[in-house]
Amino acid sequence: MPLRPAVLLLLLAAPAAHAQSAPGAADRADDDALRAVNPIPPTPEEARALAVERRRHLQTLSRVGNLPFRNVGPRVMSGRVADLEASPTDPATFYVGYASGGLWRTTSNGTAFEPLFDHESVMTIGDFAVDWADPEGDGETIWLGTGESNSSRSSYAGDGVYRSTDGGQTWTHLGLGESHHVGRLLVHPDDPNTAWVAALGHLYSPNAERGVYRTTDGGVTWEKTLFVDENTGATDLVLDPSDPNTLWAATWTRARRAWDFAEAGPGSAVWRSDDGGTTWARVTTEGSGFPTGETVGRIGLAVAPGGALVAVVDNQARRPEDPDEDAPDLTRDDLETMTQAQFLELAEDALNDFLDRNGFPLSYTAESILEMVRDGTLEPIDLVHYLEDANRELFDTPVVGAEVYRSDDGGATWTRTHDDFIDDLFFSYGYYFGQVRVAPHDADRIYLLGVPLIASSDGGQTWESIDGPHVHVDHHALFVSPTRPGHLINGNDGGVNVSFDDGASWSKANVPAVGQFYTVAYDMAEPYRVYGGLQDNGVWRGPSTYEESTSWRGEGDYPWERVLGGDGMQIEVDPRTNETIFTGFQFGNYFRVDGETGAADRITPRHELGERPLRFNWQTPIHLSTHNPDILYLGSNKVHRSLDGGETWQALSDDLTLGGTPGDVPYGTLTSLDESPRRFGLLWAGSDDGLVHVSRDAGTTWTDVSAGLPPDLWVSRVEASHHDEARAYVALNGYRWDHFDAHLYRTDDHGATWSRIGSDLPTEPVNVVVEDPENADLLYVGTDHGLYVSLDGGDTFQALMGHTTEEGRLPEAPVHDLKVHPREADLLVGTHGRSIWVADVAHLQALTPELRAEPLHVFELDVVTHSERWGSRGWSWSEPAEPEVQVGFWAGESGEATVRVLDEAGDVVQTLTDAAEPGLNYVAYDLTSAEALDDEHEAGEDTERYYLLPGAYTVEVALNGQTAEATLTVEEP
Repeated sequence: MPLRPAVLLLLLAAPAAHAQSAPGAADRADDDALRAVNPIPPTPEEARALAVERRRHLQTLSRVGNLPFRNVGPRVMSGRVADLEASPTDPATFYVGYASGGLWRTTSNGTAFEPLFDHESVMTIGDFAVDWADPEGDGETIWLGTGESNSSRSSYAGDGVYRSTDGGQTWTHLGLGESHHVGRLLVHPDDPNTAWVAALGHLYSPNAERGVYRTTDGGVTWEKTLFVDENTGATDLVLDPSDPNTLWAATWTRARRAWDFAEAGPGSAVWRSDDGGTTWARVTTEGSGFPTGETVGRIGLAVAPGGALVAVVDNQARRPEDPDEDAPDLTRDDLETMTQAQFLELAEDALNDFLDRNGFPLSYTAESILEMVRDGTLEPIDLVHYLEDANRELFDTPVVGAEVYRSDDGGATWTRTHDDFIDDLFFSYGYYFGQVRVAPHDADRIYLLGVPLIASSDGGQTWESIDGPHVHVDHHALFVSPTRPGHLINGNDGGVNVSFDDGASWSKANVPAVGQFYTVAYDMAEPYRVYGGLQDNGVWRGPSTYEESTSWRGEGDYPWERVLGGDGMQIEVDPRTNETIFTGFQFGNYFRVDGETGAADRITPRHELGERPLRFNWQTPIHLSTHNPDILYLGSNKVHRSLDGGETWQALSDDLTLGGTPGDVPYGTLTSLDESPRRFGLLWAGSDDGLVHVSRDAGTTWTDVSAGLPPDLWVSRVEASHHDEARAYVALNGYRWDHFDAHLYRTDDHGATWSRIGSDLPTEPVNVVVEDPENADLLYVGTDHGLYVSLDGGDTFQALMGHTTEEGRLPEAPVHDLKVHPREADLLVGTHGRSIWVADVAHLQALTPELRAEPLHVFELDVVTHSERWGSRGWSWSEPAEPEVQVGFWAGESGEATVRVLDEAGDVVQTLTDAAEPGLNYVAYDLTSAEALDDEHEAGEDTERYYLLPGAYTVEVALNGQTAEATLTVEEP
């Protein structure tokens, strides 16, 4: 069933992995094997708990933890929402849980938010429930299940259930650490100590800790009351409002690997309990009217007013052929068995129609292909091979998709509410959705959450879209007000939207900076711009100097601008123009974009007819040569090089992977490329199946240097050294096995041997390693839970997240990418859940062994330009203008530091004190003097304080009997 181009582009923007087509018997056997394979053991919860302790230890002992970070946004595109809950009596108060950005609360209908879950073990939210009663006045009680339930590429594993009795200010961990992903959490409406959890279990490995759990003692103990098998978890729970002892649960059979996803199975079903979840009976059985068997996928549940049960199911059965649809004269199935003689009898019109429907390049015509088959250079089956692509199967699989069923007898029998297919909602990746809601005031008003948000007013017989033009697709959460009909709060891949007219119009509540970045980049403009590729929100760029505020809404011109759509991937910018951008979206769809006009030319390399298709990773790597920016590299399963901006490509290698693995996700692909900054043509490549290759002759020959590295792990980064051409670093990631060890390696001999470094890092998957371009001993590492730095080449690490104040503290969100701006000494941190952060690392770069051995060192201070406005308001209601400079110093030991500011005559004009810690310290100085500096020196008009006049000053720091100083220059305006 070919899809319209517009639909195809919409699907390409979806973040989900590829769904498996409806399986036959042979496919089912493959699925069973898939669910059984697990050569790399998952990390147990005990090891993950120790990792959290290690993370806290590295934060506490960090000597660079005071280095401040600043968030540069962006916010307007937001990130994926996992769940939201609003007060039934005051819906201006609601909570939002983001897939990888933590839990947030607003009391102003979304105009302002505060984070509530930033200091726990994980930041990924699955589902939560709020007890809005406040008997003690400490705030709402919140039960929170960690680990989002969507089985996406970045659906991070949680570590169980938490509870807060003070509105999220403090939390208690309640166990279920092996649940990993929580689909639903319910609290008994009359007993606050009774709760139920629908646990999906591990995403990438089978495990027994999944199903439905119940507690009756506030989470002190849990009992697993519903279990199907090690590959079937629970994804939804609802209860009868009139009788909380009656519950229904939805279970889901699924198994995911890096190369395949079996998203349906016989354990997917609806279950009922009449004794408060103590025992369960399956109600979707053969003959019940509800789909059963191998093709049943994810199920979502809702209870309608009056007690009817409504379910949405992702039905992965293939659609029957439409007798009214004209079948094409030639199909891929025909070509599978066609002989040369039969092929040569084809009409050119039929063959050209096949080429057009399947997107063959215009250079291939029926005439040219018939000639190639006639002379034996091509076989008919080669046209099928040309189209082989695991990603393509996502769009060419005509599954039934979303279906809605209703039961009026508690689940004993079911009736499908609609006659026709619900098209363009789930497509073939319904595992990413599975949410249904029924309006509390109208049993016939049903909402389905999918690529669009759709609603029915006749009990599910007919449907209409209630998306708005600025409402993001891919919907995951919906609050339907029980007291005000038409009031909706919607959570999707683009944040939060609010409607008061049942979806006729929407406002946006994207205040938190919760962007899910895969990559970051920079250009060489002044000031430079920051670029980033986001999950399902495209590629954006914005000023590195930007400070988030809402002032842009007055003009409607957000300082960040979208460069490209889809799922934003890697980015390279030509430093000569700062406007030629190479970037793309998932699975190798790359473009050369003109940053001034927005024109985008597709540059993805393609295979030739007669060759097997190239395999492209979700995040296809590209690299622009630092030696010659006319040279662009791109990795499929081979390394490609372009000398003309992507117009033409040359394959520099054969397949540099293990050859791929059958499945519905591209696998056996390159994941990382780099070229040595020290030497042109010294190239490195890493793959998703654990191989690392190096070429020392510009790609003419390649050497497999994987020996000495653990097998089967995803190569998340290969980093060529800035300081030694024989040195490189490799980060390996076991996330896709639920294996969370930190694997980091270094070679000093072009990969002939490898040494494991970072042995003191927590048990957290490593996403990126970057060597500082100025200091050879300085390494930055981003993991699934934060940022770490080594000052000694990787022998030891410490946290680089700021641990003393909330302001300037990097959240413990996944860090997917890092870049160091070579001119500005800024470290760019791309987090997958809390947008982009920047830190000036010039002081880190200066931390040589000799400096760190000093008992006290004061760093040079920035030049400050004097202003007559200091201490004065710009207008009556504004705050007075206040200057500030950060006095940075290194302390060998802790103690009380005295900071004195002296004028050119040596007189002390200001004195400050600071409780110094071992390592980096920063004292904020507001450029005030204790008294007037001369007879004409006037105090600030509104602060009545004196500020430094233009001139040179000495800033002296005294600590533990040692003194050090630096010059502070205040220049004329």
